[in-house]
Amino acid sequence: MLRKTLRSGELPRGTFDLMQSAAGPAFLADCPTRLAVEIISDKWGVLVLFGLSRRPHRHGELVDLIGGVSRKVLTQTLRRLQQYGLVERHAETARRVEYRLTDLGRTLVEPIEVLTDWAREYGGAVADFQEAASGRSS
Repeated sequence: MLRKTLRSGELPRGTFDLMQSAAGPAFLADCPTRLAVEIISDKWGVLVLFGLSRRPHRHGELVDLIGGVSRKVLTQTLRRLQQYGLVERHAETARRVEYRLTDLGRTLVEPIEVLTDWAREYGGAVADFQEAASGRSS
């Protein structure tokens, strides 16, 4: 089986043009769109990014700010966001560590705010639909 990617060169001639005109290159394994979706589809990642959008926070502050996240999951999420280059860890002393958005991380604040606005406006409608759907299936 061929691994279909933008860089592999293993796609049949014209496939890439067809995919771009049909639905964009997001179907390809190494498309940057997939990375963006991966980042924003992680609920804890988006909440951490949004939490850090106003100011830097210490680990414990983020636990308090983000309801329901465990310390372990928050640590894993912060490390993953650091690996993406979106968050940086700043240690003033061994016991005083803050996390802040990088310049790259700040580029996601506006899209996250747009999603937040959408959720505020339409979240109730989605919840109503889910409730109605669960009532029909029982």
